[in-house]
Amino acid sequence: MPDTSGAQGRPRGGRAEVRRAAQRSAGAGGGRRRVPEGRGRGRGRQEPVKKRWLDYPRAGKHGLRRFVPSWKQVTGCFIGFFGLIFAAAGIAYAWVDIPEVDKVKDNESNVFYWDDGKTQMASTGGTTNRQIVGIEKIPKHMRNAVISAENDTFYEDSGIDPMGITRAVFNMATGGETQGGSTITQQFVKNTYLDQSQTISRKVKELFISLKVDTKMSKNEILAGYLNAACYGRNACGIQAASQAYFGKDSLDLTLGESAFLSAVLKGPNLYNPDGGVGTTPQANRKRAVERWNWTLDRMVETGNLSQKERDEVGEFPKLVKRKSTFDGQVGYLVDIAKKEAADKLGMSPDELDKGGYKIYTTFSKKKVQAMEKAVAKTRKEQGKRFDDKVQFGGASIEPQSGKIKAVYGGAGYNKGYYVNNAKGTRVPVGSTWKPIVLASAMEYGTYKSNGEGISPKSLYNGDDNSIIFDQNGDPMPNGKGGPFRQQNEADNVKYGMVTLKYAMQLSINVPFAQLGVDVGLDNTRKTALALGVPESSFDTGNMNNVSFSLGTSTPDALSLSSVYATFAASGKRYEPYSVTKVMKNGAELGGFEKPTAKEALDPEIADAVTDVLENVVENGTAKRVNDVGFPSAGKTGTTDDNISAWYVGYTPELSTAIGVFRSNPETHELMPITGNKSDSIHGGEVPAQVWEDYMRVATKGEEHSDFPEATDVGKIVGKPSPSPTPSPSPSEEEPEPTPSQPEVTPSRPAKPSKSCSQWDPACWDDGGNNGGGDGGGDSSGTDIGGTTGGESSPAPTETESNTGGNGNGNGNNGGWF
Repeated sequence: MPDTSGAQGRPRGGRAEVRRAAQRSAGAGGGRRRVPEGRGRGRGRQEPVKKRWLDYPRAGKHGLRRFVPSWKQVTGCFIGFFGLIFAAAGIAYAWVDIPEVDKVKDNESNVFYWDDGKTQMASTGGTTNRQIVGIEKIPKHMRNAVISAENDTFYEDSGIDPMGITRAVFNMATGGETQGGSTITQQFVKNTYLDQSQTISRKVKELFISLKVDTKMSKNEILAGYLNAACYGRNACGIQAASQAYFGKDSLDLTLGESAFLSAVLKGPNLYNPDGGVGTTPQANRKRAVERWNWTLDRMVETGNLSQKERDEVGEFPKLVKRKSTFDGQVGYLVDIAKKEAADKLGMSPDELDKGGYKIYTTFSKKKVQAMEKAVAKTRKEQGKRFDDKVQFGGASIEPQSGKIKAVYGGAGYNKGYYVNNAKGTRVPVGSTWKPIVLASAMEYGTYKSNGEGISPKSLYNGDDNSIIFDQNGDPMPNGKGGPFRQQNEADNVKYGMVTLKYAMQLSINVPFAQLGVDVGLDNTRKTALALGVPESSFDTGNMNNVSFSLGTSTPDALSLSSVYATFAASGKRYEPYSVTKVMKNGAELGGFEKPTAKEALDPEIADAVTDVLENVVENGTAKRVNDVGFPSAGKTGTTDDNISAWYVGYTPELSTAIGVFRSNPETHELMPITGNKSDSIHGGEVPAQVWEDYMRVATKGEEHSDFPEATDVGKIVGKPSPSPTPSPSPSEEEPEPTPSQPEVTPSRPAKPSKSCSQWDPACWDDGGNNGGGDGGGDSSGTDIGGTTGGESSPAPTETESNTGGNGNGNGNNGGWF
């Protein structure tokens, strides 16, 4: 076939063959670059390297240099990074809205529910008592007080404190203490727009809103918004409502001193409201408020917002009008208990919780709360003129098998002007209700006589009045006056002889438990008390190493005592008391409100043995008044010297209840004799026990009652019977009922005309008393004989005395056995 290509001398196969030949030539040439098509074979330029959009790792570089970015790449990344940040900031700035003060009034209230989860108990915060006023209705000295105290650069700054925000974000990221906004603008934003969560995202959002607020609103609008949005305590939100709540006047009429006070309260109403707050006392709050008030006025002078002459003319701390409350009965106390628990578990302050919007479900039983309130009212009415309005009651009920707080009696009520919760945080000695703790400790740790082996309630101890107390070396404990220390019983000059601890508990005889506390060691008693739920802060620090510590000079409140006895009822298992079951916000359940788990605070056999001893107190002893309650119960009476307080703590397997009675000065809260007459003493087995019985009958009506677990013989029996002619029970038999042949019972009372036998005392040998009697408290006579809680404090012992065991009514810790 003729050649039709028209090309002369071209290899057979045409251009394709030429390309293949060139490729073979390049391969055979030791890596030479391929000749571009149309440029001849092996004679043209090298083909240029194809460039990538991102040259990384870098082409043409070898080794680690391939991974080192060029300066152009570094610059580009830097510009791109900050460009993205500014773009995101711009978007965020445009996206957020500035808050509207008027919408604050639409905030939801906090709603508290009874234990059925449906019935509303109370509504607080949010819309409650908030009024909005313009800047012209806020006096200039009020504005200046707030600016001087909180943000003296308010009129010059941009609305944010970068260092403060950085510090707060760092603290939250590292788990440190959270902090609020440090400028008035930030606080205004926080109060009106954002939720109260302490998170980094919230802080970032606060930053952008604050910047926008500062550019869109005038400084006076921001300041007025802040003062209208803030809460000041007394259930008042906004400057106008606060002015009415504290001074009974409009905000425009506030004086300089009153303005400085409201500025001080803004620091935190729960801590600076002189009425007291959740978990704070009126005395502590007033002290803080006065200090902050003085500081605010001085700060106004420093910042040039007040002259020194004006400062000097301010005068005394302003007088507040009487607080008003819409809470009836016990509701105010219940709300405060639940509010504190909810705030603590949510990681916020009670003031932040007051912003509103939470649904709080509690453990409180409406039936039981009302029953306790009615029981107190009934007893107070029966006492008539014997009790004046200074006599106070406190009470609490806890479920032993769960830790739920079912009822509280805190006082007459917020609506009656009484704002101190007598069920929680009071400082009232508990007397002989402490003795079961000493017995439990002896059964757990033993004594030096048993070589650390737990002892039995059948152990024998001397019960004679005015007996010498011996240290662990067997030497008489010194009284600090050169003689031996002697402990006194309530029934003076009675010779009980050797009695079992069970019998001593039955009649609440002091001498055996004073000696037992020494034998066990007071450190061990404190360990047991802490494990059972006694707050360490309630320990009587003035008598920590004194004999009287074992007889009830410490001051756990009604909630703590009912929790301790609930642990006995639950065979040694302890549940942390709680009042909130769940919290809802915006329809979602918040975390942190799981039910407490049981912890073994005491060996079950020991706890059941203590219950057996306390059942005997009800059946045959100082609490015999409640024996006809109609269901199994155990408990202990408590009375203190000088008629200062009286207690009864009793329990069933289903409910533990503590009732206390005391009298205090309404201004100073200093304790005084209950009846105002030392010869007319109140015993734990009368008034408190009567309230307990009346309450328990109604509170448990219609509920099932079970028996306590059968107690077993536990512990080593120590002590030997004495040859005394006074009858005393044998370790192997039950203690007998008191009989006329036993001089410690009723025969001793009529012989003492100075001690009356009250109609409330069923057997005239109750555990309470005066004249150094009772079963708690200390002797105020100043003698070398210990009162019912071991006597007064006395000078510390000499080094020799300390090494032999310490001082009977002073210090003895240096001996090493406490």
